[in-house]
Amino acid sequence: MAAVKTKEAPTLAGSVHDTVTIAVLAKALAHPARLGIVKMLHERQGCIGCDIVDRIGLAQSTTSEHLRILKTAGIITGEVEGPRVCYALTPSALEPLRQLLSEIAAPGAPGAKAK
Repeated sequence: MAAVKTKEAPTLAGSVHDTVTIAVLAKALAHPARLGIVKMLHERQGCIGCDIVDRIGLAQSTTSEHLRILKTAGIITGEVEGPRVCYALTPSALEPLRQLLSEIAAPGAPGAKAK
């Protein structure tokens, strides 16, 4: 199978690597349950997996899949503590996305509407 070539588009946030990182972060956050988990971990500064299941209100297996996606993207960490896993938010992982959104939302940015 032949490799697909794509043009590297200019980006606000910097390199193509940054663009891929931002896309991975955005995709991981693109579900209401995952946003709920991130908000919960931000408020609580860490949480046991079963507490997340209770608070989110989804099946344990579904919640575990959402946690896996967030962990794979680097947005959260999970440490085994006995028979449980304690999850914590990794705010620094969201920095590329925050930078992009700040650039886009900045007053005077190209495409910004004057009020």
